[in-house]
Amino acid sequence: MNDALRVALGDTGHTIESLAERVGVDPKTVSRWLTEDRIPHPRHRVAAAEALHKDISDIWPDTSRRRDPIWFRPWQEIEREAVSLRWFESIVLPGLLQTEAYARAVLGGAGLIPRADVERHLMARLARQGVLKRDDPPQLTAVVDEAVLRRPVGGRATMHEQLRALVAACAEPHVRIHVVPSTVGAYAGLNGPFVIANGPDHRVAGYLDNQLQGQVVSDPDDLAAMMAAWENVRGEALSLSHWQSVDLIREVAETWS
Repeated sequence: MNDALRVALGDTGHTIESLAERVGVDPKTVSRWLTEDRIPHPRHRVAAAEALHKDISDIWPDTSRRRDPIWFRPWQEIEREAVSLRWFESIVLPGLLQTEAYARAVLGGAGLIPRADVERHLMARLARQGVLKRDDPPQLTAVVDEAVLRRPVGGRATMHEQLRALVAACAEPHVRIHVVPSTVGAYAGLNGPFVIANGPDHRVAGYLDNQLQGQVVSDPDDLAAMMAAWENVRGEALSLSHWQSVDLIREVAETWS
């Protein structure tokens, strides 16, 4: 339950129906904002906050912005506004698809992040996943190397839970996961993970990650190279339909039970 939204409705006398009319959405949408704590599209957040005479941060506090490091914030804004995300990972699963246990193991497993900071980074990562629960979520197409499914991050129970969560995520129409099988030899994905985002204004941005920090990519030549890498990794993945990959994920999940 979004208590801040509930209180704001009561203070202004608005009902779910009247707020929906002001914002221009279906009442069921506002109900999901309230009971499921869904995060509205930015323009709907603005309209709702104006109707309720509140700041947006009073109803939907941007907690992840305060938790994430400064260098990550430009990409965070791009990710939040994206209409589509194309994501390749060869070592771990994409952050937007990680379970809490798996994410905690990734962040704390190497012992390089202080224990107190692990929880802070974990909460920020989980908060970012709200972008996939919006009323108009981005289309996420993820390609992962099969080795990611078989690496025992966090132990057997964590991996079983994580892979079952991946299968469940694939039931959503805006999530597609493809696996590059271990039988594939050298391919572009061996050069490292990357993300390509398309914004509502048709702008394209890329993101590269390393041991120290991430880098937002906007240079046309660099973006062209990332697009070529994407076509390569997508071409090496199982089938043009993601269901073949889902079957593999389901099969590997059972090996962790």
